Amino acid sequence: MAKLVDKAKGFVADKVAKVEKPEAELADVSVGHVGRDGATLASRIDVRNPYSHAIPVCEISYSLRSAGREVASGKMPDPGSLTAKDTTRLDVPVKVPYDFLVSLVRDAGSDWDIDYEMRVGLTVDLPVVGNLTLPLTKSGELKLPTLSSVF
Repeated sequence: MAKLVDKAKGFVADKVAKVEKPEAELADVSVGHVGRDGATLASRIDVRNPYSHAIPVCEISYSLRSAGREVASGKMPDPGSLTAKDTTRLDVPVKVPYDFLVSLVRDAGSDWDIDYEMRVGLTVDLPVVGNLTLPLTKSGELKLPTLSSVF
C-alpha cells in the first residue's frame, strides 16, 4: 500500500510541476510623490496570465532595501485579478517614511541617486494547484528629485 501512495504522490508532483504558471516581471521602480511626511515610490509588476480565465491575486508582499537596511515593507491584500490570456499591470505603492528619506538623502552623495533592491512576492490562486507565490527581485539606482522639482 505504501508503494501505491508513493507512486500517486510522484505522479501528482510530476503533473503539478508541468502546469503552466503565470510569469511576472518587476518592471519599474520610480519616485511617485514626495511630501512632508515622506515619499511614495511607484513600482510596477507586469504579469502574463497563460490561462483562458482570470486568476485572482491573493496578496502582494514587498520589501525595499537600501544601504543594507530595510527601508519599507508591507503587504497589499487582494489587489485584483489577472486578465485571461493577457498581461496585467499591477501598481505597488511603497511608502517611505520621512526619517528614512532623510538618511537616504545623506547617503545619496553627489550623484543624487540611491542604490536599492526591491523584493516582491506575488501570490496567485491557481486552480487545482492552490496558492503559488512568484518571487521577484529588482536592483538598480533610484534618481532622487531635486528640491526645485518638489516645491
